[in-house]
Amino acid sequence: MNAQYTIGLDYGTNSVRALIVNVANGQEVGTAVWGYAHGTAGVILGRDPNLARQHPADYLQGAEITIREALAAARKAVKGFRPEQVIGIGVDTTGSTPLPVDAQGQPLAFQKKFASNPAAMAWLWKDHTGVEEAAEITALARKLRPQYLAKCGGTYSSEWFFSKILHCRRTSPEVFNAAYTWVELADYVPAALTGTEAPDKLTVGICAAGHKAMYNDAWGGYPDAKFLARLDPKLGELRARLRPRAFAVDKAVGGLTEAWAQRTGLPAGIPVAVGAFDAHLGGVGSGIAPGTLVKIIGTSTCDMMVAPLGQKLADIPGLCGIVPGSILPGYYGLEAGQSAVGDIFNWWVNYIRPHGEKLSHQALDAEAMKLQPGESGLLALDWNNGNRTILVDQKLTGLLVGQTLYTTPAEVYRALIEGTAYGALTIINRFEEYGVKVKQIVNCGGIAEKSPITMQIYADVTGRPMKISRSAQTCASVRPSPGRWWLERTRTSPRRRKR
Repeated sequence: MNAQYTIGLDYGTNSVRALIVNVANGQEVGTAVWGYAHGTAGVILGRDPNLARQHPADYLQGAEITIREALAAARKAVKGFRPEQVIGIGVDTTGSTPLPVDAQGQPLAFQKKFASNPAAMAWLWKDHTGVEEAAEITALARKLRPQYLAKCGGTYSSEWFFSKILHCRRTSPEVFNAAYTWVELADYVPAALTGTEAPDKLTVGICAAGHKAMYNDAWGGYPDAKFLARLDPKLGELRARLRPRAFAVDKAVGGLTEAWAQRTGLPAGIPVAVGAFDAHLGGVGSGIAPGTLVKIIGTSTCDMMVAPLGQKLADIPGLCGIVPGSILPGYYGLEAGQSAVGDIFNWWVNYIRPHGEKLSHQALDAEAMKLQPGESGLLALDWNNGNRTILVDQKLTGLLVGQTLYTTPAEVYRALIEGTAYGALTIINRFEEYGVKVKQIVNCGGIAEKSPITMQIYADVTGRPMKISRSAQTCASVRPSPGRWWLERTRTSPRRRKR
């Protein structure tokens, strides 16, 4: 009767999930998943293959549906469970996924005139329409503000905050001019739940700001107005409407509003934590610590590491940032990753549809497991959605060589897995080249759990055991609660290097 619980909301590329966890022992007592209603599998696409947007209405509807369903599941699983036992909410999201909002902090997509305009929606992490703008930001920063680039790997990406905003300015000026400011999804959801969406009340997280928007306390927060104005005068004006300070996830944004209490069945006033990205909190949920590389394997892959704030770190080229407090308070958060992993496998299964029918991932896993390394003669690159680390070039494309008239679907599938495995090894080598030692690897996400061959190939290619997080919802399974952190334990995967 005295048990206390937290709720984690995990906003992914295609769906949102809610998870209720006992803060004393980590027991998961209720979960729910809801696929976004708009677009194709939750993503609004266009003729430009680089375009990927989401409708912000899905974020709010998803919170209401999944929280209610998770509470119902908890009532069935735990005798006497009551929503009043929930003491806090945490939120993680994809990123960088910024959205334009009005002077009250409401998404422009909620206005009738912008309801069907993709530019007024959330610009999903994998939207790469700002490639040219990213190159321009990189070039100007190298010339005027090299310190900005030093902490984000030396190259600004089209996946990130200012690239997308600048591209909107140039291609959809009516949307840009109507927007009072831009807000990351990771900051918008906590604000919506607590009624703090107004730009002067908004709390932003260091995770999104530091890794994707060149925020650093050492130079006063976001890039200065003079620098941004050199890119575009309107961008320079926007700087004054961005928040002056960013916070780690151990701070509460505010309390759940009465309106949201009515929508979800939770008690009003319970604290909602500062938001962060799914991969960063997936690192915490997987028991991240110095020397532990956590791989969050989904549509893309993020590779997370931490180091104590007192440790001297080199600026590592090609990383997605070295940010104090972005994963754990008191530690630098280091982020790397691959722009596509699960998306590559889905491309083969769902788009190419070998044999003229939709073969399941499980069936291809089983067939590919029968093959020996190198047997097919195929080689693949994992650049189908560009390269995030270490080249930071979203214009790169995938490659598959060595096909014959006898090449089978399973052989291609295995080659695609191998391509992502060598991409993963390249990231490990980059970390260690600059003095960040990888002592163990912990994986989380559906692919890690459901695809033994993927974990086996990763173990073989990297020469390291693969461990898998115990939780099926690791990113949602860790939330700050008063005075403590709960860390998801891990178990060792049977997929180890063959000897």
